[in-house]
Amino acid sequence: MGCAEGGTGRPVSVIGATTGIGVDTTRIGNKDNLKAAGQRFESVFTGMMLKSMRQAKLADPLFENKAAGQFRDMWDQKVAENMSVSTPLGIGKAMTEFLARSQMVNVADANNPAQARTDSVVTPGEGKSG
Repeated sequence: MGCAEGGTGRPVSVIGATTGIGVDTTRIGNKDNLKAAGQRFESVFTGMMLKSMRQAKLADPLFENKAAGQFRDMWDQKVAENMSVSTPLGIGKAMTEFLARSQMVNVADANNPAQARTDSVVTPGEGKSG
């Protein structure tokens, strides 16, 4: 998907250019922003995993109530945030690397559109190693 220039001088997506809803893409190329997004993604993913683990428990519901569940959810969220910083699973890093590669491809495509069209054609067996 290409980018157009919005009325504010910032690039917007093609969808934004036609609907008037701008999507700020200026922060995508910043390495620190990508790293922070990867860490937040890892935190959300870990939080979902913890929540799923809590739902699968076989505990006695005697002491279960809405308030305890709410505080447990907040605790799980903080644990997930701390885990994403101290002992990451690696999914955030993988996402960050994917987005960085994607950004490099988009920049290369913008610089040389004719080459990008010929490079996008993949022949069978291409890209396999081993």
